[in-house]
Amino acid sequence: MGKPKVAVVGCGYWGQKLVRNFFDLEDVDVKAVCDFDLQALARMKRRYPSLELKPNYDDILSDSRIDGVIIATPLSTHHAFARKALQHGKHVLVEIPLAFNSEQALELIELSEKQRKILMVDHTFLYTGAVRHIKSLVDSGEIGSLLYFDSVRISLGMVQSDTNVLWDLGAHDFSIMNHLCERDPVSITATGMKHLGCPFENIAYVSAQFDDGLIAHFHLNWLAPVKVRRTLVGGSKKMIVYDDMETSEKVRVYDKGITMNHDPEHRERLLTDYRNGDMSAPTLDTREALHMVAVDFVRSMEDGRPPASDGHAGARVVRLLELAQKSMAQGGRPVELHSLTLASTNATSACVGRKA
Repeated sequence: MGKPKVAVVGCGYWGQKLVRNFFDLEDVDVKAVCDFDLQALARMKRRYPSLELKPNYDDILSDSRIDGVIIATPLSTHHAFARKALQHGKHVLVEIPLAFNSEQALELIELSEKQRKILMVDHTFLYTGAVRHIKSLVDSGEIGSLLYFDSVRISLGMVQSDTNVLWDLGAHDFSIMNHLCERDPVSITATGMKHLGCPFENIAYVSAQFDDGLIAHFHLNWLAPVKVRRTLVGGSKKMIVYDDMETSEKVRVYDKGITMNHDPEHRERLLTDYRNGDMSAPTLDTREALHMVAVDFVRSMEDGRPPASDGHAGARVVRLLELAQKSMAQGGRPVELHSLTLASTNATSACVGRKA
């Protein structure tokens, strides 16, 4: 069995990053790139002379040498491109978000199950050293019970041509929240505005309520004068600040909190104790997140195990985005969540790896 061969579809900003990271791996062969923009293909050829250039997507699908397809194209094409790749027996890695709605996402999961192929979504931030460390703190119980998840993701652009700020920026924070919490909220509330003649919402505020008291909030903005990528995770024992714009201390863990003491004999008395402990900034894995994404996809193709950001993780993010969009359309009315159901049972266990 030789090395798996992959093709990258889309040579734009993100596609170029994916090509570079897959090229850096020794155990995969980047065979071809695909884009309708001939100038973009020419640029990739100058950087990577061994690449085959495919201006037609069907040429990728009909190439029996290609085992996996990496899709880095606009959101409006994700479902159709991923579906065709799976139908042609290819493993698929698709840029976040997986699809435009839950129905499309579930269709792709079922198709990957039927074809016995890997379906992975590029939830990049799950592979950062920062989020992986925060996940370990949550799972170990070191920060206690989760109380809140508060995220700010704002900047001046990049305005997308086929979607709004919720689907563009919010998808990343929803994926992080899902990964850390491992449970679904019970309702979503969202408001957004279309400013300066933009056909899509360029500012949005989203809240998610959980049945155990956990609350999450997301501030998303394409019209901010500064770039901010900051997340606060509050626990009953400790609190975390994750600032992705920091170069050295992206994660800071604060041993701070409060204790509320109620005096039952004097109902008006509510005593508050404040804990002000130390702050620690852990050493993080500095490997590029996209490198880890590439490693996970290749290993999944080889041994058939589900990747960390599989189709099910992608579908959960799509469902949150879909319902937040519904809430925005209703002027911020809360929308309840219901379970996603598959016609088949266990999609991930059906993956058996790459054909020889």
